[in-house]
Amino acid sequence: MPENSERPEELLRRADELTPKERMAIPRQPMPERPAEERRRDQSEVPLGFDELHAVIEACRCLECKSKPCVQGCPVGVDIPAFIRLIRQGDFEGAIAKIRECNCLPAVTGRVCPQEEQCQLHCTLAKARKDPEQAVSIGRLERFVADWERGRERPTPETKPSPTGKRVAIVGSGPAGLSAAGDLVRMGHEVTVFEAFHKFGGVLVYGIPEFRLPKEIVDDEVGRLVELGVRFEANVVVGQTVTIDELLEEEGFDAVFLGTGAGLPLFLGVPGEELIGVYSANEYLTRANLMRAYEFPKVDTPIVRAGRVAVVGGGNVAMDAARTALRLGAQEVTLVYRRSRTEMPARAEEIHHAEEEGVQFLLLANPVAILGDETGRVRALRCVRMELGEPDASGRRRPVAVPGSEFDLPAELVIVAIGNGPNPLATSTTPDLKTDSRGRIVVDPATGKTSKRGVFAGGDVVLGAATVILAMGEGRKAARAIDRFLATGEW
Repeated sequence: MPENSERPEELLRRADELTPKERMAIPRQPMPERPAEERRRDQSEVPLGFDELHAVIEACRCLECKSKPCVQGCPVGVDIPAFIRLIRQGDFEGAIAKIRECNCLPAVTGRVCPQEEQCQLHCTLAKARKDPEQAVSIGRLERFVADWERGRERPTPETKPSPTGKRVAIVGSGPAGLSAAGDLVRMGHEVTVFEAFHKFGGVLVYGIPEFRLPKEIVDDEVGRLVELGVRFEANVVVGQTVTIDELLEEEGFDAVFLGTGAGLPLFLGVPGEELIGVYSANEYLTRANLMRAYEFPKVDTPIVRAGRVAVVGGGNVAMDAARTALRLGAQEVTLVYRRSRTEMPARAEEIHHAEEEGVQFLLLANPVAILGDETGRVRALRCVRMELGEPDASGRRRPVAVPGSEFDLPAELVIVAIGNGPNPLATSTTPDLKTDSRGRIVVDPATGKTSKRGVFAGGDVVLGAATVILAMGEGRKAARAIDRFLATGEW
């Protein structure tokens, strides 16, 4: 309800006549969520999404700035004011069509994209109200129209452009690969996506839990690309099943895009990491999500279950692992982070949900060893207290160990969530593909061109572990460069 207590029906009747002052007076619409006690033991989604009334009211808050600062903050360039205007006018079909001009995964990005750090960060309304939390809820509106679209009869498929006769191989079906595939097929090229796993979606299916991103949504978005003409091949490990050189020289592809992500986990490098009950978050979430360990005994995927769990890290992946452990039956989950809450890189929403569900935060503490029992199983995580010193290269205050402050945290399961690097399989079998000291593929930042003719790359394999929407932006940028290369042959 607006702050002047105007009834919603009256507000909607006058939606196109509201003055900027009246728009600013409308409070941000809350997102309904399932209660923590109800959701902490199941895999159903937590936020429930806007209904039509609240979506239109939220859309009425947009000031439609001429400069469109929110668009400048969107890595894929969605015309945000335009799609919000269409929601305000009740044209939900037009709104989702406008989003899909630039974003082939709106139901995904509407759920997991950190809008508060990107498009919403630049919102004029938030700046006018001097409160970043008063930004127009762009992500929630995007989710609304994407969900509205799902379940309805698909519109007539897009008119396909004339075939160019050119073939492009996309390696990896994560956000970067899917985004590149969607753009390239619309340009008339023949596109084949190769995926190492048996399911398509990359990190969207193996890394992000069901309660944050239902897999049926990813399947639906992949299905739309299939309708456009994109071919998908599962269980193809590029670098082992087939090499990049073979794709270009024997399989007849004219260009290759590498969107293989960052699936190689980083570890702590402390004693005891070889004990039974130590997982990387990557493996833990893959077993739980992609291999559906949460459906035991219906699905007999092996995974250590424990009453006391310690998760090391402070990002979104750490939150996902901690919340997943609760859903797999843990009675006590402690998240260990070496800085304070202020420096924690996870989204505020994810931190809030984890706390609501009962995850305990042990801040300013850092593991120095993992302790085991006589059978080789984890029994505790040895930590040292930390204090914050001067800022480091990331701009966050550097944690410094407090001498003599060691203590033991009882745990039967330790999940390490401190980051990931690129898997070296594809690059190690392609000697002329240049990588940096961290194993990331070196590219021209403007085009995604690699050191090897005809090969482009983007997403986490270039950036390191980043966000879904940034990876999608990389895929779109590379698609444009691939199209130019295929048309001109210039490198």
